[in-house]
Amino acid sequence: MPASPTDRPTDRSLTALFRFLARLPLPVLHNLGALLGWLAWLFSPTYRRHLRQNLALAGGPTGFTDAVPEAGKTLLELPWVWLRPQASVVGAVVQVSGWDLVEAAWREGRGILFLTPHLGCFEVTAQYYASHRPITVLYRRPKQAWLGPLVEEGRGASLRLAPADLSGVRRLMKALRQGEAAGMLPDQVPGRGEGLWAPFFGRPAYTMTLAARLAETGAAVILAYAERLHYGAGYHLRLFPLSAPLEGDLPARVAAINRELEGLVLRCPGQYLWGYNRYKVPAGAEPPPGDRP
Repeated sequence: MPASPTDRPTDRSLTALFRFLARLPLPVLHNLGALLGWLAWLFSPTYRRHLRQNLALAGGPTGFTDAVPEAGKTLLELPWVWLRPQASVVGAVVQVSGWDLVEAAWREGRGILFLTPHLGCFEVTAQYYASHRPITVLYRRPKQAWLGPLVEEGRGASLRLAPADLSGVRRLMKALRQGEAAGMLPDQVPGRGEGLWAPFFGRPAYTMTLAARLAETGAAVILAYAERLHYGAGYHLRLFPLSAPLEGDLPARVAAINRELEGLVLRCPGQYLWGYNRYKVPAGAEPPPGDRP
């Protein structure tokens, strides 16, 4: 009988490595991550191209000397965030700014929609909130079979996971309407039919509509990211309100969310995941208007 994907020797080795990394101190992981970031830069032409192009679009707010090591830290801190006890992860958040926004929503009995882009340690924001009250987060199962159980073991221990399908959307809606919290990565490229083209740093990016639709529940929309502190000293969780209400039709609200994300990224540009292929065209989706025949 053939082994399942997660039983392959390579997958078992990767799982063991992931668990080993989770036991290392955060400063060690961040130092190793910085090295890994530079190795990826040196050996991946595709990564170099995406990072340079995306930085140029944003007006070059930071050089690659900041973004490259921070991207490696993003990767290597994941085992630590997912598999450490929640108390350890939450304890690494040494400073919080803007928590009054959360408390105001609690007093009003409103749900909270956290919009957390690929900025800083985006995994920590939901974990921190979950130590106070329940939160449901949008979840896409990893393409690597061995990683799926680890994600579910780590995130699922403290977060309510909503799959990226219709059933998951219903869970997010239900949580918000019950006055609970929901979280998502609003700059993640959605699948065909789940987004529309909207400007992001001056270039059309296929952008999810779900965040704008969930805001219709009347939930308080809070922008959030966890800034990575130097030398593995922990994180500074930063929370911000929208600069203006989301108004107009759906495309206008989606574009407004992208503008809000741009402002958030520019607060800490060195820790944005510039190498992420934000401008890709999902399989089966029409290209952006300017590229159509």
